[in-house]
Amino acid sequence: MNLIIDAGNTFVKLAVFDKDAIIYLQKVNLTDFSTKVKAFFDQFPDIRRAIVSAVGHLGKQRIAMLSIFCEVHVLNHASKTPFKNSYATPQTLGVDRIALAAAAFYHNPKGNTLVIDAGTCITYDMINDYGEYLGGAISPGLIMRYKAVHNQTSKLPLLEPIDLLDFIGNTTETSIHSGIINGICMEIDGVIDQYSSRFSDLTVILTGGDAQFLSKRLKNTIFAHSNFLLEGLNYLLEYNKS
Repeated sequence: MNLIIDAGNTFVKLAVFDKDAIIYLQKVNLTDFSTKVKAFFDQFPDIRRAIVSAVGHLGKQRIAMLSIFCEVHVLNHASKTPFKNSYATPQTLGVDRIALAAAAFYHNPKGNTLVIDAGTCITYDMINDYGEYLGGAISPGLIMRYKAVHNQTSKLPLLEPIDLLDFIGNTTETSIHSGIINGICMEIDGVIDQYSSRFSDLTVILTGGDAQFLSKRLKNTIFAHSNFLLEGLNYLLEYNKS
């Protein structure tokens, strides 16, 4: 069994894989990490290896504690990948994007795949049909846009995403919703169209915390996959076996 750890700035996702299948998944606060990890090994004593993807600050102490229980691989730009990395600055490529690229390669090894991760930021990552990671784009995520509208003005309120009744906002609140939600969907659809014009038979994977909210609002055909990054990390852990 493998333990997959995806650490953000506030929350950590812990997933247990038995071969290629997730058998347990939990999201915990960073402050509860040590306690929860100990409980994981009590519940799943057959865990032999773990991989850590830390976009946020997990810390050396927590990783050292984890290594007491099993072999640990901390994902970084020097980790082995099954795809060719053609990013101009591979040392700056985020570990989350490396994991998504690995998942795309295993999911569609001989095809063109665009992975869109709708999280804090929206990342776009392209793997071509030669198994080559080309790069992509980074833009503000859904919640970040709501916060920016509020924080960068003196009077506009801080709102939460809602289902739009009409694209024409007739109040300040509905105008904000329309601008942000329609804007982000038009951006994603436009990026998909842009990539589709260059890459034939393009497969598009949408993942991340806002994937379900956004997927039903897009005009392009996409595959929504909530655990795509975790699967990529599991693939990379197997690929980097010592």
